[in-house]
Amino acid sequence: MHLLFEEGGDIKIATLITASGAESEPLAVESIGGKRGKLKSKDVWLRFQCPPAIPVAEFLPQAKLLADEIDLDFVWECAGNGEFQFLDLAKEYFGETSTSLQQTALAIALQGAPVYFRRKGRGQFLRAPEDQLKAALLAVERKKLELAKQEAWEAELREWRLPEEIHPQVNALLFAPDKNTTAYKAVHAASQGLKGGIAELFLKCGVLGSALVYHEGKFLKEHFPKGTGFNVTLQASEEADWQTALNQLPISNVRAFSIDDASTTEIDDAFSVTALADLKDHYRIGVHIAAPALAIARGGALDQIARQRLSTVYFPGGKITMLPDQVIDVFSLHAAEGVNDDLPLRPAVSLYVTIDADGIPVLEGDHAPVTKVERVPMAHNLRLDNLEDLVTEESLSDVSNSAKLPYQHELAVLWRSAKQLHARRQEQRVANGLRAEVLGLPDPQALARDFNFKVTDGVVEIKPRQRGSVLDSIVAEWMIYCNSTWGNQLASHSVPGIYRTQKGWGPQRTRMQTAPGPHEGLGVENYSWCTSPLRRYVDLVNQWQLIAMAQHGVTAKLVAPFKPKDAELMAIAADFDGTYAAYGDHQNQMERYWCFQYLKQAGLPWKGVVRHLKDGQARVEEIPLRLSIPELAEQARGARAEVEVLEIDFLSLEASVRYLGVIESAATDITFDSVADDSSGDNAEVNVHSEVNSGATD
Repeated sequence: MHLLFEEGGDIKIATLITASGAESEPLAVESIGGKRGKLKSKDVWLRFQCPPAIPVAEFLPQAKLLADEIDLDFVWECAGNGEFQFLDLAKEYFGETSTSLQQTALAIALQGAPVYFRRKGRGQFLRAPEDQLKAALLAVERKKLELAKQEAWEAELREWRLPEEIHPQVNALLFAPDKNTTAYKAVHAASQGLKGGIAELFLKCGVLGSALVYHEGKFLKEHFPKGTGFNVTLQASEEADWQTALNQLPISNVRAFSIDDASTTEIDDAFSVTALADLKDHYRIGVHIAAPALAIARGGALDQIARQRLSTVYFPGGKITMLPDQVIDVFSLHAAEGVNDDLPLRPAVSLYVTIDADGIPVLEGDHAPVTKVERVPMAHNLRLDNLEDLVTEESLSDVSNSAKLPYQHELAVLWRSAKQLHARRQEQRVANGLRAEVLGLPDPQALARDFNFKVTDGVVEIKPRQRGSVLDSIVAEWMIYCNSTWGNQLASHSVPGIYRTQKGWGPQRTRMQTAPGPHEGLGVENYSWCTSPLRRYVDLVNQWQLIAMAQHGVTAKLVAPFKPKDAELMAIAADFDGTYAAYGDHQNQMERYWCFQYLKQAGLPWKGVVRHLKDGQARVEEIPLRLSIPELAEQARGARAEVEVLEIDFLSLEASVRYLGVIESAATDITFDSVADDSSGDNAEVNVHSEVNSGATD
């Protein structure tokens, strides 16, 4: 005897071996495949003898073929409105003399047609209501049409042709796909086997211009889903109001100049040097920082934009500014373009520091550092591209160079003081258990760590920057001093601010926080980012607080935009850390893309020299590109090796590299990758303001 039953949603048959006779006792059965087991009597739908003409192994396949021929619409009509047993319906459909094969076929048909029939028990069913059946049949038909469309689209895609209907969905399918859509199912299926997935499929179809478009689009979709434009239009009356307020500021009696790359448009900082008549060989150094906080009110439209973006985004070939051009044009410390006796007056928050004959700041008395909010006459914008190689310690001390070195005397004074500032920081670094850093240009044998990327019509130039040059050191040391001094002043006045701290070790060693704290790597007591308010939201927030401190003194904490324990200030610090890191990752990824493009421009296969960093990771000597070279894992740190880049995958930003052999096995110092010391641990702190170099912040 054979038994018909359901298991896991499928109709199955088994051969009865023995039965105890008791209804409650399980039945010993053997499956068609020969596997023995037990089956409860109550789970059996039908007991039957297999017809002699049909082998047991063929019984179920033949029943399934017969089930396919059953007219479900007619069966539904025959079923009536109440619950029914499938054997009863078999008599209605096949007649009173229905065979076990026909009965099994009907069981299979009913079990496999949930649109028509609801299962109510073992072999028991209820037909679906008419309105629900019609709706379900329409859905099934739509599903068939969608499946046919999906198969047709998939066939086109496999021939590297994009169906017209999918064109408008390209960006959504790449960066935010709805996985339930027919379009996604088609492109996902067609992209199987492609290493780059859907992005590679679209590249092959010609609808994705390049891998660069993909990388940029992915970043913009995540961080700028509404586009990079600004949703704010400044009225002429608003700018007029700004100018009216700015005109009420006092005018500083200085001639200020800035030091930046030629491409810098957001000029945040400038210097002035004034000899003091009452103190021989003493000078008053002015560090002047652009003051957009004078026009941007907390909670206003511009603040909301800056709060959302948190920073300007830099990458080779472009940038996305934190603030609209209208704001930058008013507050950037631009000098007049031509020769003009009437210097443009730019609003600034200025720190004035008196230095003695040795270049050491005077910290007490009438000449202690003071912060002012004022308008500063901007005389010049010095550009590193033209001067960095010319300005050396020797050229600054040679008076015959005054004609070709603008501001030679002022730069000499700033350089003398920068050396003193650096020396004092190194004393504190050593006290913190870190090794002292050497001022000046690095060892020419060491790997360059800063680079300028210039992209023109898809062609990239990559050149190393002079980290540690005189101009670089002047800007770096005075920005560190300015940020440190303002951090100390905010703390001493109990005015809340956001601090950049570095203490101890671990992943959270360097972070933004609202409590004052030391930056051990820089060797300063308190450090708050204040010198880039046009480009970083943290600096803008701190500038609001600084202006309150400068204008209200001891009562500043009562009138400053952010009061003590302001939860929003803490949220800004946390959000900034995450966003700033994401922007930095994007910049690094884009630099990696353009480094690969640089190699491709030179011609593949590209042969060159790398230096081993650690664990089989190496860096190309001439550009900031890291490659995985497993063969170097056992070599000393700094070992030089020759490699050949054979192929480049611009989607994954990985390369196929052939190891050719070690050139020299002796270790060479690689200062920028030192893990033993971690240097300042915050390399961005000591870079000149540059919009094209690697790590383009102060």
